[in-house]
Amino acid sequence: MDETGAIRRGYALGLVGVIIFSLSLPGTRLAVPELGAEFVTAGRAALAGLLSLAYLLLGRRRLPGRRHWRDLGLVIGGVVIGFPLFTAFAMREVEASHGGVVLSLLPLMTAGTGALFAGERPSLRFWLAALAGTAVVLAFMLYRAGGFSQADLYLALAGLGAAIGYAGGARMTAHMPALEAISWSLALALPVSLPLMLVLWPAEPAAAGLVAWGALGFVAAFPQFIGFFFWYGGLAAGGIARVGQMQLLQVYFTLGFSALLLGERVGPVTWVAALLTVVCVWLGRKAPVRARAEVAAHLSHPDASGRD
Repeated sequence: MDETGAIRRGYALGLVGVIIFSLSLPGTRLAVPELGAEFVTAGRAALAGLLSLAYLLLGRRRLPGRRHWRDLGLVIGGVVIGFPLFTAFAMREVEASHGGVVLSLLPLMTAGTGALFAGERPSLRFWLAALAGTAVVLAFMLYRAGGFSQADLYLALAGLGAAIGYAGGARMTAHMPALEAISWSLALALPVSLPLMLVLWPAEPAAAGLVAWGALGFVAAFPQFIGFFFWYGGLAAGGIARVGQMQLLQVYFTLGFSALLLGERVGPVTWVAALLTVVCVWLGRKAPVRARAEVAAHLSHPDASGRD
């Protein structure tokens, strides 16, 4: 597949991943009030870990080599523990729609971690498009919420954890199937997540409704497990920084699902902000993003490639 085809495939996979991830906050919001933030975090990781273990055993997958240990640590710390924990804390205090807006900082964080951990070097034009999209979202957040809160800090930490985990997972996906990359991370976390889930199990499980239990099962199976098949595959095919900008759209999917599932209000200003964000994503899509090796080659032979 040529580079253009790979980028298009990356965007297509990334979009599916974004839609699945956009259901994470509404699902967490449905589960946390009745089951508690700590149990939802442990249960989400443990249930997804059991699904992962079944996938790995049925497929007879080999344990990743030592060269992948650092990336496994990034994924476990970032998307298995960090993101679910901090979003669960935030969902005790704010609406899912508010959380979705704050997490729109994710694309910029993802581009940064891609540069730090995966050696990508986005062009100046890319960074300008990313900053413009982030500025639109921040302005929207200030307009909608009127300021910052402790929950926003939790959400920012959740976004940082996710971005770090995305970089590690994308590096692993260059050497193994996307579902295998997240599966090993979730399965290796089971010695911690499974005992925690059992310790934190509600004293009266029947006190929580079917909706809360169903929401926990959903976020474990989809945003925590299946979604990464599409997302890591997209990042590996199209590039971490470039495809990561697709998450600028996640806020609007989250707002839509929050309105549909939770009855939260979505006004016309949201759709104006969405249009501006789409423009920024399109501009970022057209901007060059080089790998570290390409940058070195360009510096050695500056006339061998075109200008940014």
